[in-house]
Order: sequence, then C-alpha cells, then structure tokens
Amino acid sequence: MQRPEIPKPQPKPEPAPAAAPAATAAARPAAGGQTARPTPSGTGQATPRRNEPARGAAPSRDRKGDDRRQSGKLTVTRALGDDGARSRSLAALKRAREKEKRGFGGPREPQVKQVRDVQVPEAITVQELANRMAEKGADLVKTLFKMGMPVTMTQTIDQDTAELLVTEFGHNIVRVSDSDIDLALDTTEDSAEALRPRPPVVTIMGHVDHGKTSLLDALRGTDVVRGEAGGITQHIGAYQVTMKDKSQITFLDTPGHEAFSEMRARGADVTDIVILAVAADDGLMPQTIEAIHHTRAAGKPMIVAINKVDKHEANPQRIRERLLEHDVQVEEMGGETQDVEVSALKKTGLQELIEKIQLQAELLELQANPDRAAEGSVIEAKLDKGRGPVATVLVRRGTLKVGDVFVVGAESGKVRALIDDKGRQVKQAGPSTPVEVLGLSGVPMAGDPLQVVESEARAREVAEYRQGVLLQKRTTQAPASLESMFSALKSKQAIEYPLVVKADTQGSVEAIVGSLNKISTDDIRVRILHSGVGGITESDVTLAAASGAPIIGFNTRPNAKAREIAERNKVALKYYDVIYTLTDDIRAGMAGTLGPEAFETVVGRAEIREVFSAGKHGKAAGLLVVEGIIRKALKARITRNDVIIYQGEIASLRRFKDDVPEVRAGLECGVTFTQNFTDIKAGDFLETYEVELRDRTL
Repeated sequence: MQRPEIPKPQPKPEPAPAAAPAATAAARPAAGGQTARPTPSGTGQATPRRNEPARGAAPSRDRKGDDRRQSGKLTVTRALGDDGARSRSLAALKRAREKEKRGFGGPREPQVKQVRDVQVPEAITVQELANRMAEKGADLVKTLFKMGMPVTMTQTIDQDTAELLVTEFGHNIVRVSDSDIDLALDTTEDSAEALRPRPPVVTIMGHVDHGKTSLLDALRGTDVVRGEAGGITQHIGAYQVTMKDKSQITFLDTPGHEAFSEMRARGADVTDIVILAVAADDGLMPQTIEAIHHTRAAGKPMIVAINKVDKHEANPQRIRERLLEHDVQVEEMGGETQDVEVSALKKTGLQELIEKIQLQAELLELQANPDRAAEGSVIEAKLDKGRGPVATVLVRRGTLKVGDVFVVGAESGKVRALIDDKGRQVKQAGPSTPVEVLGLSGVPMAGDPLQVVESEARAREVAEYRQGVLLQKRTTQAPASLESMFSALKSKQAIEYPLVVKADTQGSVEAIVGSLNKISTDDIRVRILHSGVGGITESDVTLAAASGAPIIGFNTRPNAKAREIAERNKVALKYYDVIYTLTDDIRAGMAGTLGPEAFETVVGRAEIREVFSAGKHGKAAGLLVVEGIIRKALKARITRNDVIIYQGEIASLRRFKDDVPEVRAGLECGVTFTQNFTDIKAGDFLETYEVELRDRTL
C-alpha cells in the first residue's frame, strides 16, 4: 500500500540581490520623517505588513493568525522577508560550538581512578564507607548483593566485610579499632622550664556535723551553712581563698553523710592535702574512719583539725589516742601527721591551720604547666533551668579559656562562659582553679575527666564513641550460669518497689540511688526506673504513671505541665531536701507495701492419747496437756511426725462433762474440731497458738 503524497509547501520567492541595498536605504527615515517600507522589486512602493488589509479594504475581524501580540519587533530576518525560517536559540548555538571544539580535540582520554586510603573502624555503615571511598552507595550495595549479602545503605557491616569492599573497589584499607577514636590520657611530663607553682587543693573531710563547713566558712570569711538544708552539705563545694600574703588555697568541701562516700572518694582523688575534721566532743565516727581509709588509699598527706575545742566537754587528747587505733600518729604522739586544735565558732587556731597547710604545700612542691591545653576533673554537675548543663570543674594543668572545645566524659562542648566561686565571669582558669563551665551538650558524671581538643568534630566523635560504650555496657547481658539463673529467679520473687528519682546534681543522684539500693531486702527491693539531673518533666511523670511509681524530687520541682499530668494520673510527687528524711520515708513506704508482719507464739502443746466417737460423724480426742495452756479461743493445729495435718479452731473443750475456756499443763481434757475433722490418731500433737501482727520495719 502506497502512502499518499503530502504536498510540499512552496518556497517564498527570494528578493533579488539588488534589492538589499535598496531595502536598506528604504528602511532609513525619509526626509519627511516617515519610514519607507522595503519593496522586493526595489520600485519604492510600500508593501503592506503581513496580515494587514490593503489600503481601502475593510479590516479583517479574524485575529486567529495575528501574531503581532506575540512579537511586534522588527528583526533582520523579518526585514529580509524570511518569515518562515525559525532562528536558533543561543543555547543551541553554544552546544553546537562545544561539539565542534570536541571534534577538533579528538577522543577524550579516560580519567585515572583515584586510589584512596580508607580508614575502616570495627563497625561502619555502607553509606559512610561509600563516602570515605568517594564511591556511589548503590554500587556498594550491588557488590554486597553479588556477595550474597542483601543490605541497605544504612545497615552496619563489620570490618572484614568492609575490607573486602575496599579491596574490590581498588582502594587501600587502613584498619582502626574503636578504641583509637577515644582520647588517651596525656601522661607526658612537662618540662621543668614550663612548670609554675600552683595553689594547693585542700579537701575537708569528716563525719556529719563535725564542723567541716563551719571550718571552711571561718577560713573563707563567708557563711555557707545558712543556705544548706538540715545543716548538712549535700554537694561538693569548691572555693578558692586568697590569704593575707596573696597566696591562694583551693578548698573542696565534701559531705560527711555515709551516702556520699563515692563523692568523698572522688574528693580525695583530686586533692593534694586532706584536712580531717574531728569534733573534740564526739570522737571518731564511721565516716571519719572511712575518710582516713580514702586518704590512705589515695596516698595524700593529712592534717587533723580537732574542732569544737571551745566546748566544755571537749577532749582533744582522747581524739589523738583514738586515732592511734587506725594507725594515724599525730606529731604530739611521736608521729608525722600534723594536728591543730581549732574552733570554727570562736575563730581560734585558724591561722595555725593555714600555716600548716602552706608548710605541707611547700614540702609537696606543687607545680603545673599553665601554657598547654587544659585538663581537669568534674567536681559536681547539674542541670540549671536558665543556663543548661553546668559542671564545676577543677583545672589540674593547663589553662581553660572561653571558646575552648572540650570532651568531658561522654559529653562534649565549647566553653561559653567560666564563672568562679564568687559568681564572677572570668576569661580563663589556670591550674588548681575551680570554675563553673557553661556550654556542655549534657550533664556529665561527677568525677569525669575534662580534656580540651582541637576541633568540635573531634569532640563530637569522641563523645559519641563514649556514649556507645556506655550503652553497650548497659545492654550487654552477663553470661548465663546456673548460679546467676537461680539468683535471678530469687530476685524475681521479691516485691519490686519502683521509683523515679530526680535531683539537682549528679552527686546527689548517685548518693540517693546508692542509699535506696541498700534499703532493699530479700522480700522487697527498690527498682529505679529512671534517675537523672534536673526538674521533673512530663516524660518522668508518664513513666511513673505507667508503672505506678512515686517520683522523688531532691531539690527539684515539676513544671506546670508535669504537675497537671501527675494530678490527672494520680502520680505521687515527693519532695525532699535532706537525704535522711528521704531514705526514712522510702523505708516506711516499702514496709507499708509489704504489709504488717505476722509473729506467731505457741501458747500450749498437748498429746492426743485416745480418739472417741462424737455424734454421727464426728470424733473427739482425749488429750494430755504437755506444756503451756490449751485455750479454746486460740487457733489450733495438729501435727503428725512434725508434719501439719490440720489447721483450724477448737469447736469444744471439755474437762469431764463441763465446757471450760482453757486447760493448763498436766491436766487431761477432751476436744472436738471444726470442719468435722476426723483424721485423728493417738500419738498426734495439738498446738494452740496466737498470731500478732506488727508493723514491718526494714
């Protein structure tokens, strides 16, 4: 079948060559100011415009073909009359020119593949490996699929698989372990020329209410005691005191309560000299002895401050003698440990104490290099409502400046502000200086080391690695054994007492959780659902509501939304500011959960000698009361070969034919039992007992 021929459009007649100059001349303005139209024949007669009606003809109303609205410009093409030809765009001309250039240049040479050294950690995602190799992630996924490993871009692969991929794509592998990411502690010693003298760090330790904070107040000339709940220190305070001779001493005040033993241990770790405060009227107490052990374990020199010597019943000599029991020999007893009698209340003996501190510091020759990247230890950390996470840091060496990027524990940050112990903003903090650091990503643990690093990317990398290690520790299960399985079963039998704990500082959280875990018994144990630093939030209340747990707020309060949710879900919010009260209340609450404890007392015991028929179906027993009293009103049980076969009550108790309320030892009687119990044999024993319900104490 032949295709029908389509008629070709007839080309327009081209103007004669001689018409071009004439057209150009005609296009110029005439003398009269009118522009003559170009004529194809050069005769000078004006040619009507396209779609324009001839002179004298009626105007056409059909505007379908009128393109004047689209383009009214006079172009060279239109002037020459080539209206049908379509002009090429600039982009098309540019492409044609580039194609022409490529043709002259010959065929392109293939680019040489760039070989990279790819660092591969113990675990890495496919996308991250592709980025390090500068390859397409899809290509890696295809290669793994061919290897028989259908994975996605976000899936993690191990180091061996990553090595296969790197080799497959022609790159060099550099294997690194995750531990290489972490910061190593800089143990290099500074040169002697760079070292400068630094103030001594002095920790005051001792038992509760032995005058540690009052002694520090006397040394500082300020009053910290008034601001403390219940008269006890709940946080580590760090203060720098300038003496009359312009020398400085940094003091750390640790709590004396037993719950804060971990905090006290950390205090002994960062300190140079320990002052052991002992009340002259009270003697050595458990926390005093514990402080001696911490000091000895840390290998720090100790100065004994015998406080409260102004009291009438004070006996400093007895304190010195008692210290000998724990291998602490003061100078007066022929030893090397310095001691001084002070009274924080009367401000006596303070100058002598300062002199002894300075003397001890001179012997230690304390020095540090201030011209290096700062290193320090977190003394305390908390979440401040207005300022965010705040850490009290004691700088050990180097100088911490505003703007420094650092890693502290599993958190990172950039120093936004430094605040000294007097509340003033400072630009930098040298060795042995305690400062509050603002600009952390989260609340670190008290005792965490702080290290300044070169960049924020490095700080984040180290912090993420450490967070991963902590998460792995929490989630990794211990290997199962028979002992662990049995202990797990036993622990599940105990009643759980769930709690949510929020406190103002990290040290307080640790102390509270430690104290509550000590309360636990075999019958009931504390289960901490969540513990953290900061105010009580909506998520805390939601968690507590789901498990029916009360929320413990230690120096913290809930926000309005959290309070509203707590009221709606009837979640108990308990607020405390003294740790004694908190532990006592929880102990009482746990005892109440267990209910009263039943104490059983055996009142009488009798031997069944004979068994008689009583009525149609019942049986009566003839007894000889062996010990105590058989009383009708009490509970009774029958034992056979020390196995209980009946527990209930005595229906009737008779002596001869009379009903009696009780029968004493050495006498005979007859009894019948409730529930028509008839399985009685001669030789069984009857016991009567009473049960007393007492409030349980843990």
